[in-house]
Amino acid sequence: MTRDLQLGPLSAPTQHAIHWFEQLQPSDLAHIDALYSADTFFKDPFNEVHHVAGVQAVFEHMFKRLHQPRFVVTNAFDSHADATNGGGACCLMWTFHFSVKADKAAKPWVIQGASHLRFNADGLITYHRDYWDAAEELYEQVPVLGSLMRWLKRQAMR
Repeated sequence: MTRDLQLGPLSAPTQHAIHWFEQLQPSDLAHIDALYSADTFFKDPFNEVHHVAGVQAVFEHMFKRLHQPRFVVTNAFDSHADATNGGGACCLMWTFHFSVKADKAAKPWVIQGASHLRFNADGLITYHRDYWDAAEELYEQVPVLGSLMRWLKRQAMR
């Protein structure tokens, strides 16, 4: 794990989250409640769920559709727990490496994004919001759709 910038030491919940995401395997999903609270909120460009079972389903789907999905956290900073922010919060910048199982060529994909996490007083994630550009990172890479997406982007920039 490499970090471009680290603002002070990272809190234990942030360190735990980084380790969990970078080492994530399908068998870890049986213990997802050791990272997420029961009433957690998760949102990314394709999903929005409001409970830990929904988060588990998102990751199960990821492992079902993708070959060797792997997160690498490249930067992290956090705010430690205090009276104003409960269990604290962090931002993780990451790259996500994978190939699509249905793709016979097994083209490697790399997506860059960031996650905003909030923790409760027990250090469990209560809020997980992923930010990444699905249009640039995915749609523009698909042969016919990519041409259309790039054309739309050029038109919007005029």
